[in-house]
Amino acid sequence: MNTRRLTLSVEELNEYVRRSLAGDPMLHGIRIRGEISNFKRHVSGHWYFSLKDSQSAINCAMFRVAAATVGFRPKDGDQVVLTGNVGLYTKTGAYQFYADAMEQEGVGELYLRMEALKQQLTREGLFDASLKKPLPLLPKGVGIITSGTGAVIHDITRIIWRRFPAMPLFLYPVAVQGQSAVEQISRALSVMDQVAGVDVIILGRGGGSMEDLWCFNDEKVARAIAACQRPVISAVGHETDFTIADFVADVRAATPSAAAEIAVPEQAELFADCNAFWMRIQRSAQTALATQRAHLTAIQERLKANRPQTMLAAIAIRTQELIARMNLLATGSLATKEHLLSQLSLRIHSASPDGTLKRGYAMVLQNELPVQSIELLDSAKPFSVVFHDGRILAKALQTAKEETP
Repeated sequence: MNTRRLTLSVEELNEYVRRSLAGDPMLHGIRIRGEISNFKRHVSGHWYFSLKDSQSAINCAMFRVAAATVGFRPKDGDQVVLTGNVGLYTKTGAYQFYADAMEQEGVGELYLRMEALKQQLTREGLFDASLKKPLPLLPKGVGIITSGTGAVIHDITRIIWRRFPAMPLFLYPVAVQGQSAVEQISRALSVMDQVAGVDVIILGRGGGSMEDLWCFNDEKVARAIAACQRPVISAVGHETDFTIADFVADVRAATPSAAAEIAVPEQAELFADCNAFWMRIQRSAQTALATQRAHLTAIQERLKANRPQTMLAAIAIRTQELIARMNLLATGSLATKEHLLSQLSLRIHSASPDGTLKRGYAMVLQNELPVQSIELLDSAKPFSVVFHDGRILAKALQTAKEETP
């Protein structure tokens, strides 16, 4: 009997086991389910974690390329289903599972259904921003569609009445998960939309798994939200939870408590805003009145200045001034003309024959015509020598002409 045994190095043993695992078709493309623990994201983009159930655990690795295809952010405590291969890391001899795909437990099919419905409703335009209705500043009342028991209704009520104590609330209790939830929620939306005192509707529930929230991914609920005339606030689950209801609603709130704060304003802040607005109105009105008063005063002054009586009085004064000036000018002109006339009269009188005769001169007339030269005198006829106070009838005895120097 040969007692010699094969001696292997650690590396050779690990490599042999690795090849054995790699060559086993049963260990390729298998799916395992469990809970994630010790989840770590490496700077390289690779994920390292353990997958466990109540009895066992296995180390897992998911390399960067495969991790990039996962449609959610895994964390400790998540129930997931992995698809991949079993292998051995030869450097440490660690047996582990190499994951090529990851989906949430029980969610893979639901997620695909949700995405298909989301794409369909997107094509129909139910998510269009142009369809989103604005929330009222101060609603007459708030409609609440949620479970009649539990923390959600108490949180919403407490926050709304803290913000606005007198705000009317209308509750329509419904199942928020399970088979009857879709019908109850759809009917509640239709009924609440008809309540005269409701101006905004909150549709909410607390957090849960995708299966728990699935009724809010139902097409009937989505279309019931879209049909509402009142704005709808979707407040389903936690901040990281998204449902079809969030996309079709007019506003999405991260939590039911956030929905209560969005739906109703703070009463004290509203009063402060109203007071500030009233003060601005008063200041604006006072400024406008002062401006109009100054404008009216200016118009009155213009009217007063342009009244017919005032204008006639001004014209009368101006006329009197012009008459006085005309009289003064006329008087001065007449005096000047009279003086000039007197001077001309004196000059004319001095230059007249009568004036000349009075200065001692005499005038010779023959045939009643002045004789201006000795040559013009007919010595054979009589002539008259005229003085200023009489005349002499004369006859020339002799004439003699004097030479002019």
